[in-house]
Amino acid sequence: MSTNIITTQGHEALKQELDYLWREKRPDTTRKVTWAASLGDRSENADYQYNKKLLREIDRRVRYLRKRLEDVRVVAYSPEQEGKVFFGAWVEIENEAGEIKKFRVVGYDEIYGRNDYISIDSPMARALLKKEEGDEAVVQTPSGEVLWWINEIRYEQS
Repeated sequence: MSTNIITTQGHEALKQELDYLWREKRPDTTRKVTWAASLGDRSENADYQYNKKLLREIDRRVRYLRKRLEDVRVVAYSPEQEGKVFFGAWVEIENEAGEIKKFRVVGYDEIYGRNDYISIDSPMARALLKKEEGDEAVVQTPSGEVLWWINEIRYEQS
C-alpha cells in the first residue's frame, strides 16, 4: 500500500499529463481510428487495430489519473521541515565506502522515469525520515543492513 501524498510539482505534472491525453492525444487517436475504420475490413487493418489498442490504453490512463488526482493529498514545503528529512527533501547521503547518492523523497506517482527520486514508502526513505545532517541511518536491504550518513538536506520552496 502506497502513501497517498504528492509534491506540488508532482501534482502539476499529473494534471498536465491528464490534460495532454484528454485534449490532444485522445482526439488525435480517435481521428485515426475513424479514418482506419472507413477503409473497410477491420480484421486485417493494422492502423485500425493499433490505434484502437492505443485508444484503450489512453482511456485506461485517463481513468487512473482522474481517480489518482482525487485521492492524493498535496504536501507543500513548510519551514518547520528545515534541517530534517521529510517528504519533498533533497538528500545527499554517503556510506563507508565513500559512495554518494543524491535524491528527492517524493510520492509513489512521481518516481517513474527519474533516477534521482525515491518513494516515501521505500526502505531508504523510511530510514532517513526525521534525521538531520550528520546523522546516520541504517537501511534494511535484501543483503542486510547498510549504514549511511546524511551529508546534506535541502528543500525547494514552491
